[in-house]
Amino acid sequence: MSILVDENSKIVVQGMTGREGTFHTKQMLAYGTKVVGGVSPGKGGQAVEGVPVFNTVGEVVEKERADVAIIFVPPPFAADAVLESISSGIKVIVCITEGIPTLDMVKVSSCLKGSETVLIGPNCPGIISPGKTKVGIMPGNIHMPGNMAVISRSGTLTYEVVYQLTQVGMGQSTCIGIGGDPIIGSTFIDHLKRFQEDPETEGVVLIGEIGGTAEEEAAEFIKTSINKPVVAFIAGQTAPPGKRMGHAGAIISGGQGKAEDKIKALELAGITVAPNLSHLGQTALDVMKNA
Repeated sequence: MSILVDENSKIVVQGMTGREGTFHTKQMLAYGTKVVGGVSPGKGGQAVEGVPVFNTVGEVVEKERADVAIIFVPPPFAADAVLESISSGIKVIVCITEGIPTLDMVKVSSCLKGSETVLIGPNCPGIISPGKTKVGIMPGNIHMPGNMAVISRSGTLTYEVVYQLTQVGMGQSTCIGIGGDPIIGSTFIDHLKRFQEDPETEGVVLIGEIGGTAEEEAAEFIKTSINKPVVAFIAGQTAPPGKRMGHAGAIISGGQGKAEDKIKALELAGITVAPNLSHLGQTALDVMKNA
């Protein structure tokens, strides 16, 4: 059982004719993802790698039955792209774009509350169900089908963790990068609920980072609602207060968001926290052997 996407998902690429959109469309097609259409207003009738380009998402939904969207649209227009997919009935949206204005994301968040659409991102690597489909920018070759789920705020750390899991022989059920911006479409808790219900997922790796309280909230939820082993790592442990470390959401301010507070909350919830990123794969293997 896949989470949110599977081999039958039909993908529409918003911003397909841009350099980034074209490059990653090729990569997704090479992985076996069913990309059924692209959207670039004014360029309808063209094709990228044999995939037809349309002017609107609604056309792709109507003609190709697209149900998942991935967005490669510049920040000033990305929120409108998300809203277009929501209004067109897309069920899962992956927004890769980084730097969407916060006020634009407030509007998106409000619209999401009244819909059944799941938004992953923005500022994320996407979602992959190894061996089935890839809706994102992650390197497909480091993944291996299996029973470990990965949820991460960091894109590049997701790749590092997945590579380590694969190296120790632990395949993955689904890997999700939720995004590093202050306002994102779905949280650790949203996806933890899905993995708890997924019979193919036997354990979860959670990658957090400084800033906000998402990891503390996830820890409380895990303590009361998750009975599968969880292994975690918190990035940014040496970051000085007030300094943004890569992501807009990765900043310690107002006394909140410190790595030590997140680690303490996770450990109090019975979660094994890897002290060093380079040991996470082996830590996860040890935890699953003893589960």
